[in-house]
Amino acid sequence: MLDYSDTVVLVPCLNEEASVAKVVEGFQNHLPGCRIVVYDNNSTDDTVALAAASGAEVRHEKMRGKGHVVRRMFRDIDAQIYILTDGDLTYDPSKAPAMIDLLRKDALDVVIGRRIDAGGKEYRRGHRFGNRALTSTISRLFRSELSDMLSGYRVMSRRFVKSFPVEAKGFEIETELTVHMLQLSIPFAEVDTEYGARHEDTESKLRTFVDGFRILRTIAGLTILERPTLVFGASGFAACLVALAMFLPVLAEFQQTGLVGRLPTLVVSIVLGSTGLVSIFTGLILSGITRTRRDMKRLAYLRLPPPVPSE
Repeated sequence: MLDYSDTVVLVPCLNEEASVAKVVEGFQNHLPGCRIVVYDNNSTDDTVALAAASGAEVRHEKMRGKGHVVRRMFRDIDAQIYILTDGDLTYDPSKAPAMIDLLRKDALDVVIGRRIDAGGKEYRRGHRFGNRALTSTISRLFRSELSDMLSGYRVMSRRFVKSFPVEAKGFEIETELTVHMLQLSIPFAEVDTEYGARHEDTESKLRTFVDGFRILRTIAGLTILERPTLVFGASGFAACLVALAMFLPVLAEFQQTGLVGRLPTLVVSIVLGSTGLVSIFTGLILSGITRTRRDMKRLAYLRLPPPVPSE
C-alpha cells in the first residue's frame, strides 16, 4: 500500500456541513496516511464539529474569503505535497492518487484537475463560458496551453506553495495561482476529473457577476503588472500615431502659408505625443522592475528542492 504521509489535503470550508465529512472520508480512503486539514472560514453550521468527528484536523481563519484562507493555509502548513480542494464534494477524491503519481513521476510542481461536467447542475453554462474566456485570455498573455484556469482542485509541490505570494482575498485566488505558475514557467500538467453537483442542501459561494468582475479586475491588474511593455508601450505607440496624424496637416499648412491656423490642434498633438512617449518609456522602466521581481520569485522557488521523481 502506498504511503501518503508526506501529503496534506487542504480544505477551505464555509458552511459545508452537508458534505465536509464525505470529503474527508473520501481522501482518507484514497490517500491512506495523508494529513487532512479543514480550514473553517467562520461557518455558522456544524461544519467544524463534523469535520473533526470525521478525523480531520480543524483550523480557523476568521477573515472571510477564500484568498485569506489559502494564504493562512500556505503560510502555516508544512508538507512535501499539497492538495487544494473544496469542501462541497464537487471534486473527485479518487483522482488524487493519479495526480500525485503524475507530479512525482514527471517531477512537476503543479497538477490541475481539469473539470469535466459530470451531468450535474453545478457547472453552469455561464460559469463554463466565463472560465473558457478567462483561460483563453491568460493562455494568450503567457503563451501557454491551459484548459481550466479556475479549477480549485490542484496538487502542488512544497517549493511552489512556499514561493507563492498570495494577494487575493476571494475566488480570484485560482487566477493568482495560475499566473504565478505561468510567469515562472513552472512545469505543470492537467488531469481530467469529473465536476459533480453540490449537495442539494448547500449553496455555491461563487457569485457569477460579482466574482467574475473581481477575476477580470485581477487579470487586468496582473496584465499591467506582468506585461507593462505591452500595456504602456501599445497605448503610448497608439497615442504617438494619433498625435502624428493630427500634427502633419498643421505642419503642411505651416509650410504653405507660414502660419499656424489650427493652434489648438497643434497643442493637443504635442501633448498627446509627449504623453505617448512618456507611456512608452514608463513601460520600459516597469518592464525592468517586473523582471527583477520575477527573478526574485524564481530564486525563492529554486531555493527549495524539487519533488522527488517516483521510480
